[in-house]
Amino acid sequence: MQEVDAKLHAQLASGVEALGLDLDEARLKQMLRFVSELERWNQSYNLTSIRLAKDMVTRHLLDSLTLVPFIGTGSVVDIGTGAGLPGIPLAIAVPEARFTLVDSNGKKVRFVRHAIRTLRLSNARAVQSRAEELDLVACDAEAGFDVVVARALATTNTLGQWCRHALATNGRLLAMKGPQAQSEMDQTPDGFSVVAIHPLTVPGLTAQRQLIELEKTV
Repeated sequence: MQEVDAKLHAQLASGVEALGLDLDEARLKQMLRFVSELERWNQSYNLTSIRLAKDMVTRHLLDSLTLVPFIGTGSVVDIGTGAGLPGIPLAIAVPEARFTLVDSNGKKVRFVRHAIRTLRLSNARAVQSRAEELDLVACDAEAGFDVVVARALATTNTLGQWCRHALATNGRLLAMKGPQAQSEMDQTPDGFSVVAIHPLTVPGLTAQRQLIELEKTV
């Protein structure tokens, strides 16, 4: 087990370095603990189709961490977080920001709450809700969130409809996509303008990733 953990640690540390991030040993250990808990819960609950820890490091941790340069230090809501992705890795990496992780699936929200407690993440909370029904008052975000993130959840136009009420004016929607990102820009969601489409490189992954960045205008 120790040998496997050492390999995972080296894989994660190498990927973090390739992303140009400066994460201390404590945060690397938190992320590996998250993978361990996810792997354990996945034996009983279908939280993710990724089964092997080494693949979770690449496809969950490092994939999520590509968003770090875009997060800032304000309030962030992760819509459709599933097993806590990208929200939990981001909350570990960016302790200055405040994260609300939202999903409608009670089983997944229970795991996310367990992970937040286990990892002692004081800057994260989990909420069970549909994105379009999110209660901002209950989330202590009456004025809206600064950033909405969504990972492979829905078309960008649909995301805009779901989360426009959750964003503050001039707040940003960050939609993680595959190679189809450009084609989704044929129809910009009402009330948003396109800031940029950013190519994302995930260490250890050859599949193409892109990030659509939108700003709420009204």
